[in-house]
Amino acid sequence: MQPIFATQTASISELKTNPSALIKQSDGESVAILNHNKPVAYLVPTDMYERMMEAMDDMALSQTANARMNDGQTPIKVTLDDL
Repeated sequence: MQPIFATQTASISELKTNPSALIKQSDGESVAILNHNKPVAYLVPTDMYERMMEAMDDMALSQTANARMNDGQTPIKVTLDDL
């Protein structure tokens, strides 16, 4: 069984019927959209989506920084004034 990462669910039919009502009923929480009782999409509030995108950007930057710190090259020391 596929896990559902939301506290609320709705069918695709419910989403098609009245998307505005579904958003209002979600009360700022994510909603798993189901097709034949399997999640096919998530309806996510904009603030949550923006936080998720920022977290993924931060993770990617962190991975890049770690890779560069461990690439075997000699680091160059600079001061904030140099920047």
